[in-house]
Parts: sequence; C-alpha cells; structure tokens
Amino acid sequence: MAISASAVAIPSLSFEGSTTSLSSKLSASSSIQFPLRLRRHRVGNWSVVTSPPQRQILPQVQAKKQTFSSFDDLLENSDKPVLVDFYATWCGPCQFMAPVLDEVSGILKDKIQVVKIDTEKYPSIADKYRIEALPTFIIFQDGKPCDRFEGALTANQLVEKIETVLKVKQ
Repeated sequence: MAISASAVAIPSLSFEGSTTSLSSKLSASSSIQFPLRLRRHRVGNWSVVTSPPQRQILPQVQAKKQTFSSFDDLLENSDKPVLVDFYATWCGPCQFMAPVLDEVSGILKDKIQVVKIDTEKYPSIADKYRIEALPTFIIFQDGKPCDRFEGALTANQLVEKIETVLKVKQ
C-alpha cells in the first residue's frame, strides 16, 4: 500500500542533479508514491528515514536424485567420501546452506559426494546418527562416519573443513 500526494502539495521536491522543482516537471494531476511504512532512525543530531528491508527470495536448488536400496548401501558403494547434510524444510539455516552445498559440490566434485537427508522424511536415519541440531553434517569415509559438525557455514569454511578432514589438497 502507498500514500499518494500531488506534486502541488510538495513543491520543494527536486530530482537528483536538477535544480528544477518537482512541481514544474509534473502536472497538477500527477502523483508521487511513497512507501507507507518508513522507519525513522536517529544518528547523532541527524534523523534518517528508511524503508523496511526487502525480503530475500532464495533460488530453487535442483538436486540430482538417485535411488538406493538403503542409506547404508549408498555409503558402502560410494567410490568417494560422502558429505551428508541432515536438514529440515522448515529450518532457516538449512535453507541458507542449499546454495552453499551446490557451490561446494562443484568445487570438490571429484573428491566428495554431497547427499541431503530430510530428517522429517527419514527420522530413523536421523535417530541412528543422533541428529539433535540442524543442519548437521557428517562426513563418511569407507561407509563409516569420520567427522561431524553442526550449523551453517560459508562455502569457503565448508571446503576448508572437508579438506582438513579428508586431507585433500586442491
């Protein structure tokens, strides 16, 4: 929703880089739209008015879906170490990690396989590995867990962590 004010009512507004007033550039029937909700901040002796931040819409991630007879089968038959992201669809930090995991999987594509497990669809797997916080990452090597960590990380932090655990150099 916006508030509308005619140019005649606000004669002192001017366009950036111009000394001509707004009222001379708009006809009497023109109007300017102002955001309804503005926030007033005080910085020292100055008062600043800002509009609320815009919501960020995260891109959809297209995962390559593969079918295995069991999670254990996937771990045992993988020719590379496996990074498993235990997540939930309602978890904000988990959603933040989706593009990060895409980036990491691209950087380390020849060195590690990235797998995502929805803890609400597969609670037995989450229970087996004692997942208590989200997101939780477990690195499996030769079908066995070799490291685990929790919380959101940047792509660089995640790559560094994986390389340290696997002793892999790029």
